[in-house]
Amino acid sequence: MGNLAIIADDHIQFRPHQYLAREADRPEFVYRIEEGWACRFRLLNDGRRQITALFLPGDYCEPQWVLGHRPAQPIVALTNVRASCIPCASIGNRPFDQQRRLWSALAHALDRQSDWLVTLGRRTALERIAHLLCEIFERLSRSGLTYGQQCAMPLTQMDMADLTGLTPVHVNRTLQSMRSAALIELQSRWLRIPDLSALRQAACLAPA
Repeated sequence: MGNLAIIADDHIQFRPHQYLAREADRPEFVYRIEEGWACRFRLLNDGRRQITALFLPGDYCEPQWVLGHRPAQPIVALTNVRASCIPCASIGNRPFDQQRRLWSALAHALDRQSDWLVTLGRRTALERIAHLLCEIFERLSRSGLTYGQQCAMPLTQMDMADLTGLTPVHVNRTLQSMRSAALIELQSRWLRIPDLSALRQAACLAPA
């Protein structure tokens, strides 16, 4: 843990690009993200990256570690991250409500992975990005981190490309199209969604 800064007895802080976990590590903790964004990714031999999970405030990273699973892919901080630590060895001694929250988080993560498979396999470029932005907004909303129609958006266009399986040029063109259609506003690392139902429709999701 030489690249970590412990800021409290049960909290750890990561700077952008620092690893929360490396492939095949034996994690001592499951992290609950309190502040900041992180991602899990696979890097191909030619340098191409596919982001396979996005961790936002309120998420657990990653519940299956308490079962002794080692990370199959590295996890890195996209922004400054502050996380609370749940020792893997102690989960069986924790109150039932805490254990239930951990397994519920794992179930939600599996559901998101299924949605992402559909997105990468069948959705168009506009639908992929609309789906990503809807998911981010709604997940932040559940954590109380949206402000009216706005939320933080620290992802770069390269990050969005690596999340959606598109090129950065294609992402740029699609975002411009979405701006022109008044589906989104992006400015100074903030996202504004004038009409969430319209954006959900653009993502081929139900309005509600």
